[in-house]
Amino acid sequence: MTEIVEIQIGIDGIALGEAARGPGFKLSEEDVYKALAANPYGKPNAAKTWKDVNPALPAVAISVFGPPSTSGTYDAFKELILGKGCDANAGMKALKDSNKDKHEEICTTLRGAPYYVEQGENDNLIISKLDKNPTSLGIFGFSYLEANKDKIKAVPVQGVSPTYETIANGSYPGWRPLYIYVKKKHVGVIPGLAEYVAEFLKGSGEGGYLAEKGLIVLSGRGAEAAAAVAKGMTPLDGSQLK
Repeated sequence: MTEIVEIQIGIDGIALGEAARGPGFKLSEEDVYKALAANPYGKPNAAKTWKDVNPALPAVAISVFGPPSTSGTYDAFKELILGKGCDANAGMKALKDSNKDKHEEICTTLRGAPYYVEQGENDNLIISKLDKNPTSLGIFGFSYLEANKDKIKAVPVQGVSPTYETIANGSYPGWRPLYIYVKKKHVGVIPGLAEYVAEFLKGSGEGGYLAEKGLIVLSGRGAEAAAAVAKGMTPLDGSQLK
C-alpha cells in the first residue's frame, strides 16, 4: 500500500478516574504498571492492594475497570501509561533494545480479574461501575470524564490531571494525536473525498462542531500543518513511521 496521507484531526486523552467520593488517588506511571502488569519486571504480580504497590497509596484492593483488548483505548493505555511505567526501570528500558518481543510481553500484558476487569466497548458502563465501587478506578476516553463530572473525578498521573488544557499542550502523559488516513490515488477519483477531508478539518478546528462532541481541537501550528497536508495531499514517506 503506497501513498497514504496521514492527516491529524485533533487530540484525545486516555483518562483514569474514580468515583466522586473515591479516596483521591494520585498515581505515577510506575504505580499503574506495578498494579496491573501480569508479570512486573518479569516476576508474577503478587500485589493485592495499592499500598502493596506504593506505601504512600491507600490500603484498598486493586480494582480497575477498563476497555477490552479489542479496543483502541486499551492499546493506547498500554503504550502511553503502562509501557512508560515499565520503562521507568533501567533493566526493562534496556530490554526494549535487546529483545523487543520479550519487552512487550513483560511491559504490556495485563493481569486479569479482579485486578483488571474488562467492561466491553461501552465506557458508560465503566462510569456506572465506579459510582457503585468508590475505591475502584476506571480507564476511558477523556470525553467521558468531562461528560460525567457529577459522578467521577480525574486521577492525576505523574502529578498532572487530565484536562482539556493539559491534553492539548501535551503535559498530561496520556495524550494522543488522532488521525484520518486517505489514499492519495483515490483523491479526484472517488467523488466527494476531498470535500469530506475539508469538512472534517472544518469541524475539528477551533470553534468547530466536533469540539462539542468531546474532541480536543488542534490550534496554531498544529492546525496549520494539518491543513497543509490536506491541501497538498502529502503522503507518508516512511521516516514518519515508528
